[in-house]
Amino acid sequence: MKKSSILAIFAAMGLLQACATTPAEQRQVGCAGATVAGALLGGAVGNQFGGGSGKDILTAGGAVAGGMAGNNAAGC
Repeated sequence: MKKSSILAIFAAMGLLQACATTPAEQRQVGCAGATVAGALLGGAVGNQFGGGSGKDILTAGGAVAGGMAGNNAAGC
């Protein structure tokens, strides 16, 4: 994924959080942002290992693990 796409995703999440009016809505957007950020980072790390179909599996596994870690880190 290109850096510009990643930046656009984070900008959209920031704008959505700014539009949230209640603390519950802000928490939901924050949890989604943490999950997406963790998944992107985990996928990027997983993509550095393996080769062929193993690389795809590690990328997907890293994205799942990163998403779960980001969600837990945010306290969701």
